[in-house]
Amino acid sequence: MSILNRRLNDPSGQPPEKRPEPPAARPAAPPSAPPPDIGADRYNHLSAQKLRTSGKVAYLRKMLRPKLLKSVEEADTWMRSDADKVTVITERLKSAMEKVSAEKPEFRLSRDEWEELRTAMLDDLIGYGGIQALVEDKTCSEIMVNGPEQIFAELRGKLLETAHVFDDEEHVAWTAQRIVRPLHRTLDRSNPMVDARLPDGSRVHIVMPPSALQGTTISVRKFPEKRLDINDLVNNATVTPEVAEFLEACVKSRLNIVVSGGTGSGKTTLLNVLSGFIPNDERIVTIEDSAELQLAQRHVVRLETAPAMPGTTNLGILTIRDLVRGSLRMRPDRIVVGECRGGEAIDMLQAMNTGHDGSLTTVHSNNPRDCIGRLETLCLMSGVELPIYVIRRQITAAVDMIIQIARIKDGSRKIVQMTEVQGMEGEQVTLQDIFVYKQPGQRSNEPSPLGGGKLEPTGFRPNFYERLEENGFRIGGRIFGAGQGRIGERN
Repeated sequence: MSILNRRLNDPSGQPPEKRPEPPAARPAAPPSAPPPDIGADRYNHLSAQKLRTSGKVAYLRKMLRPKLLKSVEEADTWMRSDADKVTVITERLKSAMEKVSAEKPEFRLSRDEWEELRTAMLDDLIGYGGIQALVEDKTCSEIMVNGPEQIFAELRGKLLETAHVFDDEEHVAWTAQRIVRPLHRTLDRSNPMVDARLPDGSRVHIVMPPSALQGTTISVRKFPEKRLDINDLVNNATVTPEVAEFLEACVKSRLNIVVSGGTGSGKTTLLNVLSGFIPNDERIVTIEDSAELQLAQRHVVRLETAPAMPGTTNLGILTIRDLVRGSLRMRPDRIVVGECRGGEAIDMLQAMNTGHDGSLTTVHSNNPRDCIGRLETLCLMSGVELPIYVIRRQITAAVDMIIQIARIKDGSRKIVQMTEVQGMEGEQVTLQDIFVYKQPGQRSNEPSPLGGGKLEPTGFRPNFYERLEENGFRIGGRIFGAGQGRIGERN
C-alpha cells in the first residue's frame, strides 16, 4: 500500500508505532432497540468510554459530508424522522461509496462499518451530528456542547457529562451552521454569537472561536414535546390544586404577573401554562428572542426578534424593545413577553399601566425582592433618565404579583413563592407573600431548597382579592390559610 493510501486510510497521519488503536465499530442495533439505522449505544449517554467514530468511518464521514448534497442548503429543512429523506441520503451514500471503494479498495466497509457510516451521515446531513441522540431522547431537557470533546446533558433533572463527542471542531461547526442557516442567521467571525431555535422550538445559543476557547459552544434548551398545562404542574407537585385554581382566577381577572427565577428554573414553561388561562376571545401578542411559547388560543400574533442583515451593522434589526413598542399599535388585549432583559422593561411597564392589563413576562432573579431590583435596573438600561422613586412607582402601579420558580436540590422545579406587590411605603416597595414553599413542620419563613415540601398559605389574603370576586371567582378564605398563624410582612 502506498504512503498516500496509508495516510488516507488513517487521517491522523501518525506513524504506526505511535498511532492509537481506533475504537471498535459500534454494534448494530438489536431487534428491541430503536429503528435499524440507530445503534443501541445512541441512548447509552453515560457509557464509561466516549462513543467515538472509528478512524476509517470518521475520514469518510468528513470527506463525503458536503458531497452528498446538491447545495449546502439543500437539506436545511429536512428532518431526521422523515423516512423519504432518509432514503434519499442512503441512496446517495451507496452510490458515493461504490465509486470510492472501486477507486480505493481499502475503503470497502464491513456491514457494521456501513451501518456506522450511514447513521453518522444521516445525523450530520438531516440531524444534529454528535448530539442527535440527545435531541431524540425525550428524557433529556438540556444539551451543552463545550467544544468537540465535552457534551453535557440534563437527564431527569441531573446535569451529567455524556459519552457523546464530535469528531473534531469542523464537525461541531458544521452542525452549528445547519442550525442557524434555516433561520437566515449568520455565524462567522463578524457575528460569532447567535441565538437560534430548532424546528420544535427548542432554544439554542451558539458561540464560536476565538471567544469560545475550547471550540464552538452550543447550548440547547429543549422544547417539551407535549405542551404542558396546569394539570401537569399539579401532577408534578409544582403547585397544589388550590394554587392552580388561584392562578387561573388571577390570569382570567387580568392581573399583571411577572414570573421570576434563575436560569433553567422553568420560567418559560410556567409562562406558557399561565398563558393557557387567557380566554379564547382575546387578542394576544407574544414577543420573544427565540419563539418558544405554544399558545393554543386562536387569536395569537407571534413576534420574534430579528438580527441585522448579513454584511450590515444594524440594518433590519428588531429588538424586544422595538417589538414591545410596535405591539401597542396592534390592539392587543394581552402582551406576553418571553423575557425582559433590557430597556424593554420600561415599555412593558408602560403597557401594563396604560390599559393592557393581564400582561405576562419573565425576569431573571433569585427572589421577589431581587425581582423588583432587577426591574429597576432594566428600566435604567432604557436610557430614559428617571429618578429611582419614579421607576418604583411605575413598577408598583403595573405589577400585581410576582411568582418565583426555582430548581431545588433534587432537580425538580417548584413554585417557591407567590408574592403580591402591594404598593410603596415611603421610598420602599411593599411586598407580601401569599404562598411559600415549605417543608412539613418548617418554622422558617423562607422557601425551602429541599424536595418533599409544598406551597403553603401565609394566612394573608391579597389586596387584589376583590378583583377576583368582581370577575366571578369566589375563592374561599381557606385557600389563603384563614385562621392559621400569619407570616410577617415583607417590606
